[in-house]
Amino acid sequence: MMGDNISFEELFEQAIDYPDVDYRDRLTRLVGLDAQKEQLTKTLGLLVNPEGLSGWIDKYHKGAQSVRDIVLRRPPLIVMAGDVGSGKTELAMTIGDAVARQEDINITLLPLSLSTRGDGKVGQMTKLISKAFEYTLERAKKLKDETGKSRGAVILLVDEADALAQSRENAQMHHEDKSGVNAFIRGIDSLGNGKLPAAVIMCTNRPGALDPAVKRRAAEVFYFKRPNEDQRYKVLEAPLRELEITENDIKQLVELTGAKGGRDYGFTYSDLLQRLIPSIILNAYPSEAVSGEEAKRIAGEMIPTPIFKEK
Repeated sequence: MMGDNISFEELFEQAIDYPDVDYRDRLTRLVGLDAQKEQLTKTLGLLVNPEGLSGWIDKYHKGAQSVRDIVLRRPPLIVMAGDVGSGKTELAMTIGDAVARQEDINITLLPLSLSTRGDGKVGQMTKLISKAFEYTLERAKKLKDETGKSRGAVILLVDEADALAQSRENAQMHHEDKSGVNAFIRGIDSLGNGKLPAAVIMCTNRPGALDPAVKRRAAEVFYFKRPNEDQRYKVLEAPLRELEITENDIKQLVELTGAKGGRDYGFTYSDLLQRLIPSIILNAYPSEAVSGEEAKRIAGEMIPTPIFKEK
């Protein structure tokens, strides 16, 4: 239990410790996002383990102290923004494994619980957000020894971040919501000012709704789009080849899952992996083999998730 009788379970979903083989495999299955994976791993590595940068400078650019300070002065916040089903939340959940292996440290992910939104009581959301950052701060402090080196790191994950950190410029915004955003900003600043082995990842479908002060604090903003033709091919090729679908049929399925017939958007990663491929299998199971023609029929009839439009 923490102060004010707020438990860990009220603040966070189940904590995830990296490195972890299962999360490494999940990260590997996120095909088509190689550029985002690489950049996110490097950025998070610098934020949660400054000693890694110091070692790199000593090896390749001895004495480049001002460069080190510029890089490490960035607030420990990453924003991952994009359409629904674009892979950002799954990447946020699994990237800690890559960072842990790159930096050779143990990392704990703390996914902020939806309960931190509170139930409308005055001051509740502010208190919950403050406590979540307080817990993250105290945990990170314990991972830093007297020499300044980190024995591990903490990542706080905030999904649907626009619900907690929406712009205070909104005239309809309630005072309690504004106080919650203020608490969120103070929390980010407290992690940064303490130069602790900790970072915050925020995921949102509505980057335009985030408070400007929050966006200004982001060390980096990653934008995620629906998979293009090449990325859809990478997602579909391996599983469909296992089902003995021909190369020609795979290419047609790639085309069918793109923009077509007056629809200016294609399938999301979730549409491909969680809807299309299972539907192709279930159509044949349990009495026949999967066929390319049936797979194409299913893809042609399936309607992809509509694009999320900010209001």
